Amino acid sequence: MVTGASRGLGAAVSAALARDGLNVALNYRRDSAAATSLRERVTAAGGRAELFRADITDEDDVGRLCDSVRETFGAIDVLVLNATGPQPDIPVEELRWADVLAQLEFFVKSPLLLVRKVVPGMKERGYGRIVHIGSDVVHLGPPKSSAYVAAKSAQLGLAHSWAREFGPHGITVNFVAPGWIPTDRHHGIPASLMEEYARDVPLGRLGSPSDIGEAVAFLASDRAAFITGQTLTVNGGTTLS
Repeated sequence: MVTGASRGLGAAVSAALARDGLNVALNYRRDSAAATSLRERVTAAGGRAELFRADITDEDDVGRLCDSVRETFGAIDVLVLNATGPQPDIPVEELRWADVLAQLEFFVKSPLLLVRKVVPGMKERGYGRIVHIGSDVVHLGPPKSSAYVAAKSAQLGLAHSWAREFGPHGITVNFVAPGWIPTDRHHGIPASLMEEYARDVPLGRLGSPSDIGEAVAFLASDRAAFITGQTLTVNGGTTLS
């Protein structure tokens, strides 16, 4: 199951998982046209994907979502926590607690609601893959983004703690941290800003959504069976560790 799957990084992740033979539950909230188009592309390529509309910040919706996915596919072995919301630039002097809570809704509350519903089945089967889509802002700390950075940092903390808690049950938990990957949500950003950003990337270019899709597909596979509690940063070397 991929949350926020209809567009951008979620769509690329879903396509990569389907290509690797997984049945993919495409969660979306609003854009049914984009979700339907993605399902058609996956099906045309020989994969299987089904649509599941839900607000993953709402506890009742999450319960219905997980029940529906299990009714359709039988089990949820892979959970990709990708859904996100607006990320406005707000100077600290103007930042309200409500702005911080809005970020925590997507990056702390939503993962908690979903994992609580999915992990019991994973424990029963002794197998599971949980992949958080984080961000390299945790290390970069860009200005005017403190609410977003705080929430993404908290999400990383969840991944670390859950990796230790779920490891004995055969469940891995990892954190993919993209750099700035242009998607449809970035339409309207001047090309000059993208070029300026790319100049500071050691590989000399911007990444693409497929770069994130491949990283998640690896961590969701048996090739990554002995990897848990780790951050895989996909940003062309902008941050080094």
